[in-house]
This record gives sequence, structure tokens and C-alpha cells, in this order.
Amino acid sequence: MLVNDDVHVLSAAVSGIVAVPDSPGFTEETFAFNVATVHRPDVVLGAADAQDVVAGVKWAAEHRLPVSVQSTGHGANSAVDGGLLITTRRLQELQIDPIARTARVGAGVKWRSVLEASVPHGLIGLHGSSTDVGVVGYTLGGGLPVLGRAHGFAADHVRGMEVVTADGVLRRIDADTEADLFALMCGGKGNFGIVTALEFNLFPLADFYGGGIIYPGADAVGVLAAFREWLPTLPDEASPSISLLRLPDMEFVPPPLRDQFVVHLRFAFPGNREEGDALLAPMRAVSTPMMDTAGPMDYLDVDQVHMDPVDPLPYTEGGVLLKDLGEEAVADLLKLAGEGSGCPLVMVEIRPLGGALATGRALPDAVSGRDAAFLLFLVGLDTPPVAEASIASIRAILTAMVPYSTGYTLVNFHGAPGDEADRARAWSPAVYERMRAAKASYDPGNLLRFGHAITGVPSQ
Repeated sequence: MLVNDDVHVLSAAVSGIVAVPDSPGFTEETFAFNVATVHRPDVVLGAADAQDVVAGVKWAAEHRLPVSVQSTGHGANSAVDGGLLITTRRLQELQIDPIARTARVGAGVKWRSVLEASVPHGLIGLHGSSTDVGVVGYTLGGGLPVLGRAHGFAADHVRGMEVVTADGVLRRIDADTEADLFALMCGGKGNFGIVTALEFNLFPLADFYGGGIIYPGADAVGVLAAFREWLPTLPDEASPSISLLRLPDMEFVPPPLRDQFVVHLRFAFPGNREEGDALLAPMRAVSTPMMDTAGPMDYLDVDQVHMDPVDPLPYTEGGVLLKDLGEEAVADLLKLAGEGSGCPLVMVEIRPLGGALATGRALPDAVSGRDAAFLLFLVGLDTPPVAEASIASIRAILTAMVPYSTGYTLVNFHGAPGDEADRARAWSPAVYERMRAAKASYDPGNLLRFGHAITGVPSQ
């Protein structure tokens, strides 16, 4: 049992903030973007630098306390109960090398900051649907970019990282130094250590065509049929996705769309207006759009492609990788999520994969999903009136999609992890066994056991 003297020892060893329940700053420090997740650690450390993380891990090990980590809390699907929570949002190092086309960021940096620094040089990073998300947590989970079909997963382009392992050692790892650990960190989430800095490639971008088309939900059957026929005509550089949205009457929703059921086609393409208009023309001929925002876009406005919420809110989610999206799969999905289904979910999203996402890089990593054709991602509000119905709907849809799925998912889209078998679905069996062996080596005491954590097995 911790006593005040124990906490004072930690406070004296770090430059950052240390707080316990009911003390000033505790609630603010443990706050997650997903406000349905309320962390209740015994102690929270707001790390000011990498050495604070080292001190925190050593202190927790001495007191036999488990350790968890959080930057923005966008991926907070399960609450921390007890132990030491280390927050990394103050680690704001940001360096752009426009000649080498690389970036180095601290663990607290968000993608928005990277773009604001890189876009003036004609360079972009491989962020996801929202640039409000932290770079490190997103990338460690693989990272599915807006332009993923053109460039691959974000983890494919990590050059190196600095990580504090469970023994309290700050390590610099890359493809040449502790290569096995580096490979598993690229897609293995936070199972082996706490990343304090990340280095990755940036990509040149001359033109960007992006945005979306919103159709009435009543036209979902026809729009999805057209979407399926349209996809094979697209080049790998084009990254579309489509969602069934039941938009709540909330401030983050544009007023004309509040309390509406709609279909939202998103489109991202590294090209000019002529090229983009030609590619999107078949979908513009479908139905009568309620809104069409697609066109040449300043890349700093890229969040307008997916229009993700910018304010914290409570949500629950789940996902699965699909082998295909045939007529039967679409029909089964619409039975549970289409018009008149009573589906309570805010979003039922289909993201085509393939292209560079399927090929990856020559180096080994822990990214899953390269053999999948689509990602199905489900999001519901986790508030008392609809929370139980949202969870039940996610389960029902995932069950209905079993015949069409690969049996696996992407860790960043998995949702709250369940038992060991459920957690294992985020990786291929071969990668999962490599991860378990590495976990036993780098974290034999299972210090890092929160979030999408796995358990290690000693090598034979």
C-alpha cells in the first residue's frame, strides 16, 4: 500500500507533475478524449521529459505497481484501475528535416503540429482521419493514413524511436539496433515499453484533392452498390471510404445534418482538380447529394475529408477486417445498420485497403491487415440513453460479418479488448507468438498490462 512518503519520493525524482486521487490536478491529468473512459490510477505522473518516464517506471517497479501511458486519450477504450499512469503530452519536441524528409517528435505531439511544420516545405506525414490525434500512439498501432493506399501504414515508415522498457532503461532502437524489438514496436502498440520520441519519413505532396459527398440515408442501397462498382476503377493513389452516419443533434455536426441518417463518401487523392473530378464523377452521378465538399484542398484543411469530432465525447467502438464486400455482405450489413434497422450507432464505416497498405516494407513489423480488402469500423455514443444499445449493436454487426471477415482486426480499431483470444485478433498468429516471446523477455513482470496488453510466454 502506498503512503505519502512513497509518492514524495517520486515527486522529488521528476520535473513533471505528480498527483494522487483527490489532489489538485489529478482529474485534469487523467482526462481522456474519450470521456466514457475515466482512469483511476493510484498515482499519475505528468512527465516533463524522457528522464521523468525512466524515473516513473523504476519507481513503479520498486513498488510493484503496474504502469499505463496516455498522451491524448483518443484510443482510451478501457479505464486504468490502480497503478501508475504516465502522461506524455508535455513531450513536445518537434523537428522537421526538409532535406532528409524526416520528422522527429516527442510522445505528446499531435499530427496537427507536424503538418503545420511540414506542409510549408511541401511535405506531409501519414496521419489518420483526425490530425488532433497523437502521433506516437497512432503509429505504434500501425496507423491507417488518409492517403494510406498511396503510401502504406504509418508504421511502415518509422525510422527509429526512443523507448523506456520495463527495466527502466531508455533505449534508442531502429532497424539496426535491437531490430527485433523495433519491428514489434511498429504495430505492437505499447506492449514493450513507453515511447518518448519517434522519427519517421515525410512525403512530398504537390496537389491534394479531397473532401466528401453526403447522400440521403434513404439512398444507402444504391450508393453502396455504386461504391462497390466504382472501387476497382480507382488507382492505388486514391483513398476513399464510406460511412453510414446517424448524426446526433450536437454542436460538432453541421446544422443541416443534425439528427439525420446519411451516407458519407470520403475521398483523398494526391492530384489536381482535373484528375480528382474525373475519378469522382461516377459517384457524383449517384443519387442527389445533400452536400459535396470534394475539390482541391489546402492540405492543412485535410480534417474536412472525414470531419471527425474535434471536442471530447463518450464513445464505444469495434472493428473487423473483411476479405471482401460482396452483395451478401452489404445486404447483411444494411439489415443491421441501414434505414429502418433501428441501429443506434453514430458511424458504420467501410475503409477500402489494398495498394501500398498491402505491400508494406521489406523490414519485418507487427502490422496486421495486409491481406484484408476492407476495414469495417463501428462507433456508438457511450451515454446512458444509448450505451447498452450501442454495445449490443456493435456485437451484432461483428457477428453478422464473421462469414466475410479475415477473423482479425487492426489494433487501433479493435475497441475495448476482451479476453486473451480477443486481444490476439489484432495480429496474425505468427506475429502474436513473436510478441508474446518478446513480452516475456522485455517485460517479464507484466508491468505494462493496461490497454491492449498481452501476456508473455517464456521461450522454450
